[in-house]
Amino acid sequence: MSVTRPQLTELERVRERLRKLDSSALVHGAARTLDLVIREIGAVVGLLAIAICGWIFLKVVDEVVEGETAHVNRQIVVALRTGGGNDPLGPKWLEIAAADLTALGSTAVLVLVVAFVAGLFSMLRRGREAFLVVIAASGGTALSSSLKVLFDRERPEAALRAVEVINPSFPSGHAMLSAVVFLTIGVLAAHFARRKRVKLYVVSAAVFTAMLVGLTRIYLGVHWPSDVLAGWSLGGAWALACWLAAWALDRPWRLTTAGARAFPRANDAGDSA
Repeated sequence: MSVTRPQLTELERVRERLRKLDSSALVHGAARTLDLVIREIGAVVGLLAIAICGWIFLKVVDEVVEGETAHVNRQIVVALRTGGGNDPLGPKWLEIAAADLTALGSTAVLVLVVAFVAGLFSMLRRGREAFLVVIAASGGTALSSSLKVLFDRERPEAALRAVEVINPSFPSGHAMLSAVVFLTIGVLAAHFARRKRVKLYVVSAAVFTAMLVGLTRIYLGVHWPSDVLAGWSLGGAWALACWLAAWALDRPWRLTTAGARAFPRANDAGDSA
Protein backbone atom coordinates (compact mmCIF):
# COMPACT_ATOMS: atom_id res chain seq x y z
CA MET A 1 0.00 0.00 0.00
CA SER A 2 1.46 3.37 -1.05
CA VAL A 3 1.78 6.29 1.33
CA THR A 4 0.08 9.45 0.25
CA ARG A 5 1.68 12.85 0.44
CA PRO A 6 -0.47 14.07 3.36
CA GLN A 7 0.33 10.92 5.32
CA LEU A 8 4.03 11.36 4.65
CA THR A 9 3.83 14.94 5.83
CA GLU A 10 2.09 13.88 9.05
CA LEU A 11 4.78 11.24 9.68
CA GLU A 12 7.45 13.87 9.22
CA ARG A 13 5.71 16.10 11.76
CA VAL A 14 5.48 13.27 14.30
CA ARG A 15 9.15 12.46 13.83
CA GLU A 16 10.05 16.09 14.36
CA ARG A 17 8.00 16.22 17.56
CA LEU A 18 9.71 13.11 18.89
CA ARG A 19 13.09 14.70 18.25
CA LYS A 20 12.05 17.76 20.23
CA LEU A 21 10.72 15.71 23.14
CA ASP A 22 12.41 16.95 26.29
CA SER A 23 14.74 14.28 27.63
CA SER A 24 13.93 15.34 31.21
CA ALA A 25 10.41 13.99 30.70
CA LEU A 26 11.86 10.58 29.87
CA VAL A 27 14.11 10.72 32.91
CA HIS A 28 11.17 11.67 35.09
CA GLY A 29 9.13 8.88 33.57
CA ALA A 30 11.89 6.37 34.30
CA ALA A 31 11.99 7.54 37.92
CA ARG A 32 8.24 7.20 38.22
CA THR A 33 8.38 3.74 36.68
CA LEU A 34 11.06 2.71 39.18
CA ASP A 35 8.86 4.05 41.97
CA LEU A 36 5.99 1.91 40.72
CA VAL A 37 8.22 -1.16 40.63
CA ILE A 38 9.23 -0.50 44.24
CA ARG A 39 5.57 -0.18 45.16
CA GLU A 40 4.82 -3.47 43.43
CA ILE A 41 7.55 -5.13 45.50
CA GLY A 42 6.07 -3.51 48.61
CA ALA A 43 2.69 -5.00 47.74
CA VAL A 44 4.20 -8.47 47.34
CA VAL A 45 5.95 -8.14 50.70
CA GLY A 46 2.67 -6.94 52.22
CA LEU A 47 0.82 -9.97 50.86
CA LEU A 48 3.53 -12.25 52.20
CA ALA A 49 3.32 -10.62 55.64
CA ILE A 50 -0.47 -11.01 55.65
CA ALA A 51 -0.11 -14.69 54.76
CA ILE A 52 2.42 -15.25 57.55
CA CYS A 53 0.29 -13.43 60.13
CA GLY A 54 -2.80 -15.33 59.02
CA TRP A 55 -0.95 -18.65 59.26
CA ILE A 56 0.26 -17.83 62.79
CA PHE A 57 -3.27 -16.93 63.87
CA LEU A 58 -4.76 -20.12 62.45
CA LYS A 59 -1.98 -22.17 64.04
CA VAL A 60 -2.67 -20.61 67.44
CA VAL A 61 -6.41 -21.21 67.02
CA ASP A 62 -5.77 -24.86 66.26
CA GLU A 63 -3.53 -25.25 69.32
CA VAL A 64 -6.03 -23.46 71.57
CA VAL A 65 -8.98 -25.53 70.37
CA GLU A 66 -7.00 -28.72 70.94
CA GLY A 67 -6.03 -27.51 74.42
CA GLU A 68 -2.32 -27.92 73.69
CA THR A 69 -1.39 -24.44 74.93
CA ALA A 70 -2.98 -24.70 78.37
CA HIS A 71 0.08 -26.02 80.22
CA VAL A 72 2.58 -23.61 78.68
CA ASN A 73 0.21 -20.66 79.12
CA ARG A 74 -0.22 -21.35 82.84
CA GLN A 75 3.48 -21.88 83.38
CA ILE A 76 4.32 -18.49 81.88
CA VAL A 77 1.62 -16.56 83.76
CA VAL A 78 2.38 -18.23 87.11
CA ALA A 79 6.12 -17.65 86.60
CA LEU A 80 5.40 -13.91 86.44
CA ARG A 81 3.63 -13.93 89.84
CA THR A 82 5.09 -13.86 93.32
CA GLY A 83 3.96 -16.74 95.52
CA GLY A 84 1.29 -17.81 93.04
CA GLY A 85 -0.85 -14.74 93.82
CA ASN A 86 -1.91 -11.75 91.74
CA ASP A 87 1.17 -9.67 92.57
CA PRO A 88 3.43 -9.48 89.48
CA LEU A 89 7.18 -9.90 89.77
CA GLY A 90 9.28 -6.78 90.22
CA PRO A 91 8.92 -3.54 92.14
CA LYS A 92 5.57 -1.86 92.64
CA TRP A 93 6.40 0.96 90.24
CA LEU A 94 6.78 -1.59 87.43
CA GLU A 95 3.26 -2.91 88.05
CA ILE A 96 1.90 0.64 88.05
CA ALA A 97 3.78 1.45 84.83
CA ALA A 98 2.44 -1.73 83.21
CA ALA A 99 -1.12 -0.77 84.18
CA ASP A 100 -0.58 2.66 82.61
CA LEU A 101 0.98 1.29 79.43
CA THR A 102 -1.67 -1.37 78.93
CA ALA A 103 -4.26 1.41 78.71
CA LEU A 104 -2.75 2.33 75.32
CA GLY A 105 -4.67 -0.63 73.94
CA SER A 106 -7.95 0.18 75.66
CA THR A 107 -11.02 1.12 73.65
CA ALA A 108 -11.30 4.58 75.24
CA VAL A 109 -7.71 5.55 74.45
CA LEU A 110 -7.76 4.11 70.92
CA VAL A 111 -11.03 5.90 70.11
CA LEU A 112 -9.36 9.20 71.06
CA VAL A 113 -6.25 8.37 69.05
CA VAL A 114 -8.28 7.42 65.96
CA ALA A 115 -10.47 10.52 66.30
CA PHE A 116 -7.50 12.87 66.64
CA VAL A 117 -5.50 11.28 63.81
CA ALA A 118 -8.52 11.13 61.46
CA GLY A 119 -9.27 14.76 62.29
CA LEU A 120 -5.68 15.74 61.53
CA PHE A 121 -5.74 13.95 58.18
CA SER A 122 -9.04 15.64 57.34
CA MET A 123 -7.62 19.09 58.11
CA LEU A 124 -4.66 18.27 55.85
CA ARG A 125 -7.11 17.37 53.07
CA ARG A 126 -6.20 13.69 53.31
CA GLY A 127 -9.70 12.29 53.39
CA ARG A 128 -8.68 8.87 52.08
CA GLU A 129 -6.13 8.41 54.88
CA ALA A 130 -8.64 9.56 57.49
CA PHE A 131 -11.19 7.10 56.14
CA LEU A 132 -8.62 4.29 56.18
CA VAL A 133 -7.78 4.86 59.86
CA VAL A 134 -11.46 4.85 60.85
CA ILE A 135 -12.30 1.77 58.75
CA ALA A 136 -9.26 -0.18 60.01
CA ALA A 137 -10.10 0.56 63.65
CA SER A 138 -13.83 -0.06 63.28
CA GLY A 139 -13.39 -3.28 61.35
CA GLY A 140 -10.74 -4.50 63.78
CA THR A 141 -13.03 -3.82 66.74
CA ALA A 142 -15.92 -5.69 65.15
CA LEU A 143 -13.67 -8.63 64.26
CA SER A 144 -12.16 -8.81 67.75
CA SER A 145 -15.56 -8.68 69.47
CA SER A 146 -16.99 -11.36 67.17
CA LEU A 147 -14.09 -13.73 67.79
CA LYS A 148 -14.31 -13.24 71.55
CA VAL A 149 -17.98 -14.25 71.46
CA LEU A 150 -17.19 -17.17 69.13
CA PHE A 151 -14.42 -18.71 71.24
CA ASP A 152 -15.71 -17.51 74.65
CA ARG A 153 -12.43 -18.50 76.31
CA GLU A 154 -11.92 -18.06 80.05
CA ARG A 155 -9.23 -15.67 81.21
CA PRO A 156 -6.67 -16.56 83.86
CA GLU A 157 -8.44 -16.96 87.20
CA ALA A 158 -9.07 -13.89 89.31
CA ALA A 159 -6.34 -14.94 91.75
CA LEU A 160 -3.73 -14.29 89.03
CA ARG A 161 -5.06 -10.94 87.76
CA ALA A 162 -3.56 -7.64 88.83
CA VAL A 163 -6.38 -5.63 87.20
CA GLU A 164 -10.08 -6.23 86.59
CA VAL A 165 -11.44 -7.40 83.22
CA ILE A 166 -14.92 -8.35 82.06
CA ASN A 167 -15.01 -9.85 78.54
CA PRO A 168 -13.74 -13.18 77.13
CA SER A 169 -10.05 -13.80 76.65
CA PHE A 170 -9.37 -14.94 73.07
CA PRO A 171 -8.00 -13.12 71.19
CA SER A 172 -6.54 -10.26 73.21
CA GLY A 173 -8.47 -7.16 72.18
CA HIS A 174 -5.79 -4.84 73.57
CA ALA A 175 -3.03 -6.60 71.59
CA MET A 176 -5.06 -6.81 68.41
CA LEU A 177 -6.50 -3.30 68.34
CA SER A 178 -3.25 -1.63 69.35
CA ALA A 179 -1.59 -3.47 66.45
CA VAL A 180 -4.37 -2.38 64.08
CA VAL A 181 -4.41 1.29 65.07
CA PHE A 182 -0.71 1.95 65.63
CA LEU A 183 0.46 -0.07 62.62
CA THR A 184 -2.04 1.70 60.36
CA ILE A 185 -0.92 5.09 61.61
CA GLY A 186 2.73 4.06 61.37
CA VAL A 187 2.40 2.87 57.78
CA LEU A 188 0.58 6.06 56.76
CA ALA A 189 3.19 8.23 58.49
CA ALA A 190 5.96 6.29 56.74
CA HIS A 191 4.19 6.89 53.42
CA PHE A 192 4.49 10.66 53.87
CA ALA A 193 8.08 10.59 55.15
CA ARG A 194 10.84 11.09 52.61
CA ARG A 195 13.84 9.73 54.49
CA LYS A 196 14.17 5.98 54.91
CA ARG A 197 15.33 6.27 58.51
CA VAL A 198 12.19 8.25 59.34
CA LYS A 199 10.04 5.57 57.69
CA LEU A 200 11.86 2.88 59.66
CA TYR A 201 11.51 4.85 62.88
CA VAL A 202 7.73 5.38 62.71
CA VAL A 203 6.99 1.78 61.72
CA SER A 204 9.34 0.46 64.42
CA ALA A 205 7.69 2.71 67.00
CA ALA A 206 4.27 1.40 66.00
CA VAL A 207 5.40 -2.24 66.26
CA PHE A 208 7.12 -1.58 69.60
CA THR A 209 4.00 0.05 71.06
CA ALA A 210 1.75 -2.82 69.99
CA MET A 211 4.17 -5.38 71.41
CA LEU A 212 4.49 -3.46 74.67
CA VAL A 213 0.72 -3.41 75.12
CA GLY A 214 0.50 -7.16 74.54
CA LEU A 215 3.31 -7.96 76.96
CA THR A 216 1.69 -5.90 79.71
CA ARG A 217 -1.48 -7.99 79.33
CA ILE A 218 0.50 -11.14 80.12
CA TYR A 219 2.47 -9.45 82.90
CA LEU A 220 -0.72 -8.25 84.59
CA GLY A 221 -2.20 -11.74 84.37
CA VAL A 222 -5.30 -10.82 82.39
CA HIS A 223 -4.44 -12.80 79.24
CA TRP A 224 -2.81 -16.07 78.35
CA PRO A 225 0.25 -15.70 76.06
CA SER A 226 -1.60 -17.46 73.23
CA ASP A 227 -4.35 -14.81 73.44
CA VAL A 228 -1.78 -12.07 72.90
CA LEU A 229 0.02 -13.89 70.08
CA ALA A 230 -3.30 -14.39 68.30
CA GLY A 231 -4.16 -10.72 68.79
CA TRP A 232 -0.83 -9.54 67.42
CA SER A 233 -0.97 -11.77 64.34
CA LEU A 234 -4.58 -11.02 63.48
CA GLY A 235 -4.18 -7.30 64.16
CA GLY A 236 -1.09 -7.13 61.97
CA ALA A 237 -2.83 -9.01 59.17
CA TRP A 238 -5.87 -6.74 59.36
CA ALA A 239 -3.82 -3.53 59.35
CA LEU A 240 -1.76 -4.70 56.37
CA ALA A 241 -4.88 -5.84 54.52
CA CYS A 242 -6.48 -2.41 54.95
CA TRP A 243 -3.32 -0.69 53.77
CA LEU A 244 -3.03 -3.01 50.77
CA ALA A 245 -6.66 -2.43 49.83
CA ALA A 246 -6.10 1.34 49.94
CA TRP A 247 -2.94 0.95 47.86
CA ALA A 248 -4.79 -1.13 45.27
CA LEU A 249 -7.53 1.49 44.95
CA ASP A 250 -4.91 4.20 44.53
CA ARG A 251 -2.78 2.26 42.03
CA PRO A 252 -4.70 3.00 38.78
CA TRP A 253 -4.37 6.72 39.42
CA ARG A 254 -0.65 6.40 39.96
CA LEU A 255 -0.19 4.42 36.76
CA THR A 256 -2.14 6.98 34.77
CA THR A 257 -0.20 9.88 36.25
CA ALA A 258 3.13 8.17 35.71
CA GLY A 259 2.31 7.39 32.11
CA ALA A 260 1.05 10.89 31.40
CA ARG A 261 4.19 12.49 32.79
CA ALA A 262 6.57 10.04 31.23
CA PHE A 263 5.09 10.19 27.74
CA PRO A 264 3.32 13.48 27.01
CA ARG A 265 0.98 13.67 24.08
CA ALA A 266 2.31 14.66 20.67
CA ASN A 267 0.14 17.81 20.69
CA ASP A 268 1.68 18.88 24.00
CA ALA A 269 5.16 18.32 22.63
CA GLY A 270 4.31 20.28 19.53
CA ASP A 271 2.81 23.14 21.54
CA SER A 272 5.87 23.39 23.77
CA ALA A 273 8.08 23.49 20.71
